[in-house]
Amino acid sequence: MNKDIQTLVNYRLDRAHEALEEADILLKNNHTNTFVNRLYYACFYAVSALLLTKNLSSSKHSGVRSLFHQNFVKYGSVETEFGQIFDKLFDNRQKGDYADLIRFDLNEVRDWLNEAQKFVDALEEVINKELKN
Repeated sequence: MNKDIQTLVNYRLDRAHEALEEADILLKNNHTNTFVNRLYYACFYAVSALLLTKNLSSSKHSGVRSLFHQNFVKYGSVETEFGQIFDKLFDNRQKGDYADLIRFDLNEVRDWLNEAQKFVDALEEVINKELKN
């Protein structure tokens, strides 16, 4: 893998961790819609970094989602559970950002932070394996 791609992978992983930190701050202040947005973006950045390890990318979020499932979840490189977490956050981020009269209940979304953290950690492990190859 060329050095520029590796730099971009590391940058996107840093962005994933930063988005998780932002989500935690938002959760503590009951900003649930933006909390869900940041969780999604944490996972999105991690997925984008993972795709780069295979020279894959997409300019659309739906394309990133599709490539992730086709190239990693489908073949077992990433557990199905993580594909489901990404789909849930993708769908709910869309609702929270674009639909009217949506307000996520704190008690329903609180545990999503742990899920997103596990997601980012798991993808980081896969990325590190890919970078060693």
